[in-house]
Amino acid sequence: MKYYLFVIIVLSYFTRLYSDNYVKYVDPFIGTAFHGHTFPGATMPNGMVQLSPDNHLLGWDASSGYHYSDSIIYSFSHTHLSGTGNGDLCDISLLPFTQTGIDRPFGLMDKKTEMASPGYYSVYLRNYDVKVELTATNRTGFHKYTYNNGDERNVLLDLGFVIQPDWGHKLVGNNYCKVSDSSISGYFETTGWAKNNKVYYFIEFSEKILKEKIVAIGNDKKIFLGFGKNKSPLYVKVGISYVDISGAIKNIKDENPGWDFYGIRNKAEDEWNRLLSVVKIKTKDIEIKKNFYTALYHCLISPNVCQDVDGRYLGMDHSVHKSTDEYVAFTNFSLWDTFRALHPLLTILYPEKAKKMGETLVKAYREGGMIPRWALVCNYTGIMVGYPGVSVLADLIAKDLYNHESIDEWCEAAVHSSKYLPEGPITSPHQYYKDKYGFLPGDSIWYSVSWGVECAYYDWAISKILEKSGRNDVAMSFREKSKAYLYYLDKDLVKMRPIDRNANFIEPYDPRQNSGYQEGNGFQWSLFVPHDMEGFISSIGGIEKLEQTLDTLFNTSSHGKHGADVTGLIGQYAHGNEPSHHIAYLYNWTANPWKCQYYLDRIMNDFYKPTPEGIIGNEDCGQMSAWYVLSALGFYQVCPGIPEYAIGRPLIDGAEIQLEKNKFNIIVHNNSKKNKFIHKIKLNGKDCNSFFFSHECIKSGGKLEIFMSDKY
Repeated sequence: MKYYLFVIIVLSYFTRLYSDNYVKYVDPFIGTAFHGHTFPGATMPNGMVQLSPDNHLLGWDASSGYHYSDSIIYSFSHTHLSGTGNGDLCDISLLPFTQTGIDRPFGLMDKKTEMASPGYYSVYLRNYDVKVELTATNRTGFHKYTYNNGDERNVLLDLGFVIQPDWGHKLVGNNYCKVSDSSISGYFETTGWAKNNKVYYFIEFSEKILKEKIVAIGNDKKIFLGFGKNKSPLYVKVGISYVDISGAIKNIKDENPGWDFYGIRNKAEDEWNRLLSVVKIKTKDIEIKKNFYTALYHCLISPNVCQDVDGRYLGMDHSVHKSTDEYVAFTNFSLWDTFRALHPLLTILYPEKAKKMGETLVKAYREGGMIPRWALVCNYTGIMVGYPGVSVLADLIAKDLYNHESIDEWCEAAVHSSKYLPEGPITSPHQYYKDKYGFLPGDSIWYSVSWGVECAYYDWAISKILEKSGRNDVAMSFREKSKAYLYYLDKDLVKMRPIDRNANFIEPYDPRQNSGYQEGNGFQWSLFVPHDMEGFISSIGGIEKLEQTLDTLFNTSSHGKHGADVTGLIGQYAHGNEPSHHIAYLYNWTANPWKCQYYLDRIMNDFYKPTPEGIIGNEDCGQMSAWYVLSALGFYQVCPGIPEYAIGRPLIDGAEIQLEKNKFNIIVHNNSKKNKFIHKIKLNGKDCNSFFFSHECIKSGGKLEIFMSDKY
């Protein structure tokens, strides 16, 4: 019997070793340095748990709880944000240690031992001689602590731990209960970016708790647990729930009932490999492969499932609901960022997942009264611009990824959510000015231009949703609102400028400054009219004027007033923040699309590296990475809601995209660092005289051939 099991294990190992393995190209440390704000820990695709080390507590670069430059570990906690510009979460923190009689232990990591891959993380804590290994299921974290010196094996549960207290992240309350001689439970509640974040936990240990000490100063509660002297590994399973302790217990029983750490790790790796293998790229450049599959990995971390295995979840009304078999509740939507590339990418690679996320946004309206702009653990945060969720819905409808019977509710949700600016009811000043003047005056609203031009696009998106339901009269009114960008357009300068209540341009004006603009300036925000490129081009005087404007943007000194998150500069182009992400592709509307290919080559090669510093700005829950995945494949959707892709500069030599029923193949001929320009395009064997192709061409399967050259 033992021989039989040994053979099975060996065969399983070699099967995994020699089968297609895309996980090996993923490096979760990419983006953990500079301002990428990613985390390296263990998580499942869109999982509720993100089990990762916390080593950076204060300031902007603590947004994920981790920064590659630091080597002191305060805890291993179970929820983290991936690449955001604000910090929160890091709930339910544990730390193994061996010393006794200390107020607050911390680990000194040996950076050389730190390892991470999808679904797994490990590090050696040299001051305690403890090896920490972490893996996860969707709703549980699984720890393995190997105490090498045979000293006292202790674990700290820190129910007072918060990151970014200097940014207003505060402890509200907690609870701890010893359930049995080897299990504990309770809750942990904070307020911060998410105003109400209450996480329930149930923790099981593989051995009996021999010692217990509780140290509490107000709500700052620390539980010291002892397991005796032994070199045997200690295993810890942690289930979490946003509903109750019963949910956390069920999550463990359903997803991780045993103590097979490496079995759970292998399941996580297999699931990651399954999703990553949807796109099989060809390239001889190992750096491109690492960048690509790590980017795709980052695209699949959030939004996060927030329902328990029994279907219960906390709605946006903070009441408990129960989903049906067809519905999956998600949270953590960074929509102002991700409507641009992440959600369009999901419609191609994982359409059912994309559809379910759209259903979550509509369900949020039903439960909480509006589609969220930035939903964080079932909280409305009101962060960022406009009502970007309608863009996601419009794109799903354009690609027929919605339940046709639900179209009336989608319309209702979209129209109603357009009245909430920024997060309050219709009496908010943004909505008041928008209704009164048809625009947002810069002498009353600080980010007036950003809000104005984006809301013009969102109103267009609403019109497309309404058209699908046959509500043409209302759709017409939103189409008229979508032209509001013209209020801000200085046709001579080709700049979107702040205007006063009389619709006069506010003087003096310097496009390098950020007055009137959110996370950007007049250069970056003056080219956001994705829904009406023809009208915009006509208004400014033709394609020559557009090309001249683009040339000026890319070649004007980057000197000016920029925030810390405006990074990745080529002239005034700032790839580290989202308002610039579509700009290089606008050259496809000019007579010289080769300039699109030239700048895309620079952006992808200069701003994406297989290193911890390898993401040039905040990852923003997958947006930076989704831009890379699409662009490396050779195309990008400039306007979500119009199911059409602009062709750029492919980095890969070929790709096979596995669709639900078909395959879409990309073949790039004569590709090299030198051959960065497109000579010819073929679609399904026929010459293509356009730099655009439809979503239907991908959906129905086929072949896109791109022939590269060193000449433009």
